[in-house]
Amino acid sequence: MRLLMLGGTEFAGRAVVEAALGRGWEVTVFHRGRHEAPAGARSLLGDRTAPGGLAALADDPGEWDVVVDTWSAEPRAVRDTARLLRGRAGRYVYVSSCSVYTWAPPAGYDEDAPLVEGAAADAEQTAYPQDKRGGELAVLDAFGEDRSVLVRAGLILGPYENIGRLPWWLGRMARGGPVLAPGPRELPLQYVDVRDLAEWILLAAERELSGPFNLAGPQGHATMGELLDACVRVTGGGAEPRWTEPEVILEAGIEPWTQLPVWVPPGSDLHDALHRADVSRAVESGLSCRPVAETVTDTWNWLQDIGGTAPQRPDRPRSGLDPEVEAKVLAAGGDV
Repeated sequence: MRLLMLGGTEFAGRAVVEAALGRGWEVTVFHRGRHEAPAGARSLLGDRTAPGGLAALADDPGEWDVVVDTWSAEPRAVRDTARLLRGRAGRYVYVSSCSVYTWAPPAGYDEDAPLVEGAAADAEQTAYPQDKRGGELAVLDAFGEDRSVLVRAGLILGPYENIGRLPWWLGRMARGGPVLAPGPRELPLQYVDVRDLAEWILLAAERELSGPFNLAGPQGHATMGELLDACVRVTGGGAEPRWTEPEVILEAGIEPWTQLPVWVPPGSDLHDALHRADVSRAVESGLSCRPVAETVTDTWNWLQDIGGTAPQRPDRPRSGLDPEVEAKVLAAGGDV
């Protein structure tokens, strides 16, 4: 198989490239050159946001079985690339997001749930849900429904993460001491390891799948307790999780998801949207999910290999809770 990866040097794109190389695929990576492409991949350099930025791709004689694109800004970048490649690639896999569903999707929503109105194909960057839906529409326009795969990903964790969610929890547990652990312990989580996402994308290309897929592990594949327990074990920092009721956390003004990454209170619109999607279509088509302990361990090992500090995307807010706020809530003993 011949893969063209648009991006491919960070997080999800890098995981796709490494998985494809591991299968013996011929891989071309089109990227800005800010980071090295994985060894074994052929590089083409260009900036999709710049005038003439697709020149290297346009001048290259290559043809590919599949294109994978993770773009999340202005839809016109997807439009221009998809139009350029529609006669040179068999299939276009666009890594979209569950954010394309009209807010707030109910628990158990599937791929037929109502969608936001996508930004126009020639639009500049607007808002994340509209931009992702605009990217979907651009792919469908160029490749049609039968040659497009729309990967509506949920929460993605694992090595190379440059958003700061799991790396923050690992760093916090490594510091040790009492830790504000947002309850309940048995709160079900829904996420996908980035490497399982990558393997499914390649599987979809091999099987010539098409259409939209909610892409995350099954509901309750792990719980908040299992995730944080794994972080404590792997870091060995002597952290002491202090499980705290959701009401106490919210009354303290702590923001779910951002200040306490991954966590959102049970029964909320956020929890239904982020941790209760119907992913049966992806599972039935071959999605396989590794245990949470493996995701946590491998992410920790990667962090140690790069010096302990995770990269951070400049276009995403930093995750994590201020130590002073955490200490204040813990000192109050739940009486905020």
